[in-house]
Amino acid sequence: QVDLVESGGGLVPPGGSLRLSCVASQRISSIESLGWYRQAPGKRREHVAGITDGGSTVYADFAKGRFTVSRNNAETTVYLQLNDLKPEDTAVYYCTGVRVRTVDGYDYPELWGEGTRVTVSS
Repeated sequence: QVDLVESGGGLVPPGGSLRLSCVASQRISSIESLGWYRQAPGKRREHVAGITDGGSTVYADFAKGRFTVSRNNAETTVYLQLNDLKPEDTAVYYCTGVRVRTVDGYDYPELWGEGTRVTVSS
């Protein structure tokens, strides 16, 4: 079983920044796309940003201009840079991978991490 493991969450004041990371627990041959979702207390999980293996990116409207998604294919790691954070950005942020293939040849249609908590508060 391959796991995606997020890190980098924490408590920051409004206007602050964080960099979230997500790495696979096993050696990966390919991942078609990697992305980030978030879920705030009492709200539905929502898409934040995604990036394909070719480097194409997509962002939710609330993320445009403040968040940046990037990936390191050699390390099979995806990052989410969060800038100018607002209290409404408080949520658990989840990493997801689509069409994941390990070097051992195992295929996973979709994988999710367990999340990392981001709290924006003064």
